[in-house]
Order: sequence, then structure tokens, then C-alpha cells
Amino acid sequence: MNFFNRLIALSAILILGTYTAHGQDDDEEQTLDTEVVNVVRPYSPSLSDAFKIKQTPEINDSITSQKQDVTYGIYSVPVASTFTPAKGTAVGVEKAERAALYDNYATLGLGSYTTALAEFYSSWQLSRTDNFGLFLQHNSAQGDIDDIPLDASFLDTDLALSYTSFQRDLGYDINLDVTHQLFNWYGINQDLSFPDDVVNGIDPTQTYFSAFLSGGLTLEDSYFKSGRGTIGFLSDKFGSNEIRAILTPQIELPITDYRFLVDLDLDFVSGSFERGYFDDQPIDYGLLNLGVSPALEILNDDLTLFLGAAVYMGQDIENSDTDIFVYPRVRASYRLLDDTVIAYGGIEGDLNQNSYYDFKETNPFVSPTLMIAPTDQLYDAYLGIKGKFAGNVSYNLRGGYSNENNKPLFLSNPYKGASAGFEGYEFGNSFQVVYDNVETLNFFGELKIALTEKATFGVSGNYFGYTGELTGSNPWNLPEFTANASVDIQFSEKLFAGASLFFVGERQDVFSDTFTNTLPVVVTLDNYFDANLYGTYRINERVSIFLRGNNLVGTNYQKWYNFPVQGLQVLAGATYKFNW
Repeated sequence: MNFFNRLIALSAILILGTYTAHGQDDDEEQTLDTEVVNVVRPYSPSLSDAFKIKQTPEINDSITSQKQDVTYGIYSVPVASTFTPAKGTAVGVEKAERAALYDNYATLGLGSYTTALAEFYSSWQLSRTDNFGLFLQHNSAQGDIDDIPLDASFLDTDLALSYTSFQRDLGYDINLDVTHQLFNWYGINQDLSFPDDVVNGIDPTQTYFSAFLSGGLTLEDSYFKSGRGTIGFLSDKFGSNEIRAILTPQIELPITDYRFLVDLDLDFVSGSFERGYFDDQPIDYGLLNLGVSPALEILNDDLTLFLGAAVYMGQDIENSDTDIFVYPRVRASYRLLDDTVIAYGGIEGDLNQNSYYDFKETNPFVSPTLMIAPTDQLYDAYLGIKGKFAGNVSYNLRGGYSNENNKPLFLSNPYKGASAGFEGYEFGNSFQVVYDNVETLNFFGELKIALTEKATFGVSGNYFGYTGELTGSNPWNLPEFTANASVDIQFSEKLFAGASLFFVGERQDVFSDTFTNTLPVVVTLDNYFDANLYGTYRINERVSIFLRGNNLVGTNYQKWYNFPVQGLQVLAGATYKFNW
């Protein structure tokens, strides 16, 4: 700043200071008035753009260095070493001996009551996917039972052939089963007086011959998932015959994200008996059941649900009678606690086809004079829990209630006298089949324990409470309580043993005497206990010997009215394994 400018500034400061001093003196005498200021134009501030000075720095180095190539070299100096590595030795691993596998075996055993047991099994691997098998079994006893005047022997021989093929997209099997059986109606009532000549003239033998051809088919990537079919024939010594045909295909339709299944059922049975028990009129029967059962199956991590129903047409061909039946088929299970607690339940019904073959399989002492009819199981409702805990204990508890129309019951045939012209089953020593509408309350419990890796134990029991329309709380030959227990132990690689126990509660039957026209009498069959024991010792890979003991208690209990069983039975034998 120059001298002239400085002089002007100094003069302005002096004049301003003088004015200010004078104004303060005037304020002591005068009062300031308010003034109104009118703003003619509002204040509108604005920002002007600022401009940066753009500079590009330049490197101005008077010295510029250039990269130099660097060459590395290694100067090796040999060093003497006295270290000598030791040679390694592989650790030996002991291999477990591979068990020898054999495709065939033969078993032969002999025992008390002139018991004979024979089994033979053979399998041929025809190709990588095809296999053929043969199984032959014979079981018989010729010894008599104490205080029984009639022959009590039996014979059961079975031949089974099978052909199986399992390929990538399909599998099928074909089976032929031929059986020959011989039983005796030895259960005549010891309280009745039979003349010796009549007893000696009774031929109590009954023989059965049956043959069944069956097959199954499974397909992958197809609506038709699987199916089974069976056709069979049965005949006996008295001219009875029966034909049975069963076909059960299953279809799976991809309608939803879940499995939608349709089960079809065709069950046909036709047969005849040459005469009735009280007359010579033949008995013919022909029954056809046609059913369809659609269902939706839902599966996830914890819930399994099966929602379905069944519709059946049941036709009595001989009597030209047709009925329609509808049944629920619902079942579910839910994991409440992993595998420890699984709750399950359901309600299901069915139209069960009865047959002569099924009846004689349950009770071989039926007479060839039966009435055959289907059983209408209206429903079977049940709830239960099952599971596994501690890694080695599994359990199953269930309670249920069922309602059945035409439930078959075995009942002793009436005593008609002691005529020498009677057939072997007409002395009150055979059984008929009667039908009743029965409601059943059932409780079931089961416990299985793996005591060790080589020892297992199991026990189960059933309680039944009945309400029959005709038979009341004691339907014929049905026990109120049953139980069984078993244990299996492997003592070593060569020695195996096991035991089983059975208990069956009281049953009721009826003694009827039409010869003297006495009133029928209800008889009670005592409960019975049966103990069995077995042991097997393997001599080598091919040969083993076994010992079995049945009915170790030794009592001749009655499984059926007037039919005591054999007492203590002992059977010993050997098994030989081989390859062709």
C-alpha cells in the first residue's frame, strides 16, 4: 500500500471517531424513535462456479536409471555324508478268513416217535440276472400217542421250484409248489364206549394233495409297478376239490407330488364236497371278490401317511347273490423322537376270502363237509407306539378294536354213534366251521433286546376280549391270552443254541351228542405251556450237527378238543453244505 492511500485511510478513521463521540453526547438528551424499513427487492443469494487450475505434473528428472540383467549362479561343493537310511518294513495286517459260501445243502434228522426230518436245497446261477432254485422238505412221525387207540401218525412233504430274474428295468419270478400231506382223525372221545370191532374198523386217514403256480412282476419307469398272480388246486381222499385264483396288480399314477396308488384285487375260489356231515347231499361253492383300492401315500422326514379306501364286489356264484362292500384303509406313523418313539395307527377293513385250503392249514382235522363263505371285516382300528432306545432295545405296544361279520370258528362235529359204516371223520373226531359276528378288543406288547452282539432275547404277548353275537365272550377255540419268548446265543464260531417258550390260554368247545339227543355241553380246554430247545455245532465249513428238543415239559396237552399232542420229543441230525 503506497503513502497516499495510507493518508486517506488515517483521515477517515479520525473523522469517524470524532462523529461517534459527539453522537454519544446527544443520546443523553434525545430519545431514539423506531424506523420502518421497506425492502423493495428480496435477497436472492447465488453461488458462482469455481474453476480449478488443471495441472498435469511432469517428471523432470535429470537422471534416468535403466534395469540391469542379473545372472544367478550356484557353486556346488561336494560334502561327504555318512548317513545311511534304514529300509522300511510294511506292517502286516491280519485278514479275516472269508466265510465259504455254498449254494446247496442237505439235512437229515431222526428222533422219538419215529420222527424223520429231511431237507434239500439247491440253487443254480444260470446267468448274471437269472437264478433257479429247488427246495424239498419232508417231515413225518409214525409213533403212537399214549392211551390213543387210533393211529396218530402224520406226513408232510413239500416240493418247491423257483425261477427268478432281476434286470435293470424289470424283475420277475415264477414258482411251483407241490404238497402231499397225511393226517389222522385220532381224536375220538375216550368217555364214550366204542366197541373194539368198531375202533379196529375205523380208518382215520385223510390225505391232501395241492399244487400252486404263482408269479410276480415288477417294472421300473412304468405306471404298472408290480403284480402277483396265483392259481392253485387242492384235493383230498374223499373226492373234495378246490380251485383258487388270485390276481393283485398295482398301478402308480403321477397325479401329484406324492405317490397315488391303485391296488386291484381279484380273488376267485370254487370247490365241492361230495357230501355233508349229516346227509349225502353234495356241497358246492363258488365265490368271487373284485376290489379296487385307491390311495395317496405321503412321505416326509417324520410323517408317513396312507390315505385310501377299498370298494369290493362280492359275488356268491352258486346262490346268484351279489353285494357291495366299502372299507376304510387309512394308516399313519409319526416320529415323535427320532427312532426312540414312533406313534402309529390306522383303521382298515377287508373282504377276506376263506377256502378249504386255508382251513386245513390252520386245523388239519377238519371234515370234508365244510360250508365256505367270505369274512366281512368291517374295520380294524388300532393305535400304538414303537421304537428303539439304548441302541439294543426295541419295543412295540399296540391296542386295537375290530368288527367282523362271518368270522370262521372251528367247532367239534357232533357224535352220531359208532356205526361200522361211518367214514373215519364221523365219530365226533373232526371239526366243522361255523360263522359268527365277532367284535374283538386286542392289546399287544413286544420287547426285543440284543443282550450282546451274539445273544438276543425277545418276548411278546396278546390279550383278546371277545363279544360274539352267538358265542358271547368265548368264541369257539379262540384263546383269551397268548405269549411267547425266545433267546438265541452264539457261544463261539462253532456252537449256537436257542430256546423258545409258548403259552396259550383256555379255549372253549362244545360236545354234542345227536345219537342220544343229549343237550350240547360246553367244554373248556386247559391252557398249555410248551418249551423247546435247539443246539447246533459246526464241525467244519461243510458239516454241522444239531439237536432239538420239543415239548420239554412233556405234557400231552390238547391243542384241539380230544386231540392230545405228542409228549417229549427229541430230534438229532446233521447238515451238509456243498457246491456242484
